[in-house]
Amino acid sequence: QVRLVESGGGLVQPGGSLRLSCAASGSVVIIDTMAWYRQAPGKEREVVASITRDGRPNYSDSVKGRFTISRDNAKKTMYLQMNALKPEDAAVYYCNVDRIVGAKGLEYLVWGLGTLVTVSS
Repeated sequence: QVRLVESGGGLVQPGGSLRLSCAASGSVVIIDTMAWYRQAPGKEREVVASITRDGRPNYSDSVKGRFTISRDNAKKTMYLQMNALKPEDAAVYYCNVDRIVGAKGLEYLVWGLGTLVTVSS
């Protein structure tokens, strides 16, 4: 079974920083593009940032210049460094991989369960 587990969410004041992690577990052979999504109450889930297997990042305009996405393929882990947080960044942040290849050649699209980020004074 392949899983993604997020961690690092919490309460932070406006202007503060948090670092999210997303770790893949299970019999994983290949992890393609990884992405962070977020969903605030009453809003649709939106992509925040993504990173290809070879490390090329892409950001939504709303976080460009403030957030940094990275990954460590050896650790099967993705990170999201969030700086200069704003109240509108508050949401549940989800990790997503649209293609994970397992040990038996099976392919999966996987979502994590999410981690809550609250930005409030």
